[in-house]
Amino acid sequence: MTVEILFEDPRWEAAGLAPVAEAACAAALEHLGLDPDAWEISLLACDDDRIAGLNAEFRGKPRPTNVLSWPAEDLAAETDGAPPLCPAPPVGGMPAELGDIAISYDTCIREAGVQGIAFNDHVTHLVVHGCLHLLGFDHIRPQDAARMEGLEVEILAKLGIADPYG
Repeated sequence: MTVEILFEDPRWEAAGLAPVAEAACAAALEHLGLDPDAWEISLLACDDDRIAGLNAEFRGKPRPTNVLSWPAEDLAAETDGAPPLCPAPPVGGMPAELGDIAISYDTCIREAGVQGIAFNDHVTHLVVHGCLHLLGFDHIRPQDAARMEGLEVEILAKLGIADPYG
């Protein structure tokens, strides 16, 4: 598994994001039967100002959010609750790109404090969440949301992290 991280906010490096992100993405891929070594994800480790700009540009919502994702390929299911398509297998022995994720330090630290959970547990959840988005999962429609949340809970449990929805 290759998670290429661009550290725009140095607090992420100090917080040890790299191993957390690698473990979260690998766990999500393995849970879905995908070989983590065959895939590459780009991760932007930023602050609220940067993610607010991205949220405004790509979603029309000019405010900070915790995590954003841009899949390399649209794998979303057409029917609510149906599984997404599988990503095309890598060709030529090189890892295939799944897409890009951006995560905001400011929002993550604030949400972890409000929820009374460990910062790294919250970050792990959000990276798993972002990785699932890259794989075609979403939470807009009710059955899709239930499927995605269920997967998040299962993946986090394997990492020793409590149900964030419980």
